[in-house]
Amino acid sequence: MPPIQTQPVDPALLRPAGSAPGKTFFGHPRGLATLFMTEMWERFSFYGMRALLVLYLVAPAAKGGLGFAAATGAAIYSVYNAMVYLLALPGGWISDRFWGPRRTVLIGGTIIMIGHALLAVPVEFSFFIGLGAIALGSGLLKANISTMVGHLYPDRNDPRRDGGFTIFYMGINLGAFAAPLVIGTVGQSVNWHLGFALAAVGMALGLAQYVFGGRHLSPKSSVVTSPIGRAERNAVLRKAGFWAALAVVFYAIVALTGHYSINWVIWPLTLVGLLIPILVFARIKRDKDLSKDEQGKMSGYIWFFVAAAVFWMIYDQSGSTLTVFADDHTGSSLFGWNFPSSWFQSLNPLYIMALAPVVAWLWVWLDRRRKNPSTAVKFGLGLVLIALSFGVMMLAMAAASGGARVTPLWLAVVYLVQTVGELTLSPVGLSVTTKLAPAKYASQMMGIWFLAVTAGDCVAAVLQQFMGDAFLSTTAFAIQGVAALVAGLGVVMYRKRVRGLMGDVH
Repeated sequence: MPPIQTQPVDPALLRPAGSAPGKTFFGHPRGLATLFMTEMWERFSFYGMRALLVLYLVAPAAKGGLGFAAATGAAIYSVYNAMVYLLALPGGWISDRFWGPRRTVLIGGTIIMIGHALLAVPVEFSFFIGLGAIALGSGLLKANISTMVGHLYPDRNDPRRDGGFTIFYMGINLGAFAAPLVIGTVGQSVNWHLGFALAAVGMALGLAQYVFGGRHLSPKSSVVTSPIGRAERNAVLRKAGFWAALAVVFYAIVALTGHYSINWVIWPLTLVGLLIPILVFARIKRDKDLSKDEQGKMSGYIWFFVAAAVFWMIYDQSGSTLTVFADDHTGSSLFGWNFPSSWFQSLNPLYIMALAPVVAWLWVWLDRRRKNPSTAVKFGLGLVLIALSFGVMMLAMAAASGGARVTPLWLAVVYLVQTVGELTLSPVGLSVTTKLAPAKYASQMMGIWFLAVTAGDCVAAVLQQFMGDAFLSTTAFAIQGVAALVAGLGVVMYRKRVRGLMGDVH
């Protein structure tokens, strides 16, 4: 890796490396190929492990698993996923102040690979250390690799820019689609830990691509935009060291007194995941540097944030609640073709690749006819669809009563409805986040958007823990579905009020 630059680079250097004629990637800078492959393999490792996570947690020891109750396994998954998105916020800060995006992604990917390798060790303590490492590394990588794609196009009006991001996100979904088919099959059919080892191999391949293709990346990706001073750095390290030491001492006392259980991890992390978004918004709303217009926009944004949290509360249960349902209550064959339950995790990326261009075209088509729904209506539609998906799950759960295994088509429909809801809400949420961001918090707002996922997953963890075995029931699906439906209708009903808060943003 080249040394970190802490001073602004010469604008002449901002032309992406490898962009000379004859050295392009589908007409784009060669660096896009490097980032495409890096992200594809990282997503391969992430989604492959995720497809196995709950199944391994709840599998009995006789079958090589950890033997947790289904509700506890689902809650562990929810908290883990929440931490991945929570850590994207400090991941962006670390890049801005310490390492720059390029080195931060390398360090994050290395930590992810080590985490997957720890999961491959058949020791419970090693397994949970590995989960923590993957969450930490994902936070570092997720917050910065998309930024590096933008660096390949220093001219913000470059007509290739949107296409470059489209190609990049295709890499995400290719990795996510292939992962359950490969890692899920090996983990469920051969050995859990061999599956986790394959996830480590996937991340290693991504790192190799990143290192050897690094010469094609933009020099801007090595710049530390706001380098931290020595005094401030020492103060940060002292505070971090203090809280880390306090946590070690606390958990050592809990363990030595014989009181330790997994709940001592689940509940503190859940509370952290719920409190941090509240504290972040409280700080912003108290900030006297923001104008009245900016404060109004942030008030409008809170509506979208809460709505998104409700959406992700349900959506992210695809890897927990729906995975348990797939394994315990769903048939594993269709038209005479047998497959492991982890394969259901490939449906969402498959649907995204098929439907994303259609939805994008639909918004343009409606806009030309001046019928394009407002942001609030699109959010409301996404919430209604995610509520509908759990309505379908209520029917599937009823069909599975008495120990019957239902057709896989039930889950295929559920994932289809959820994916359409995601395409309605998620891209619009990313867009409105950038539009409503106050200038002072422009670089932090994407991390704040990710906190909606954290909050939603933490609410899911609370429900899973409180409901116990009933978390997989028609009642649980009904409660959450109704909550999403009410949230969706509320956003639509109060859209004019929200529109007023948004000011000049439409």
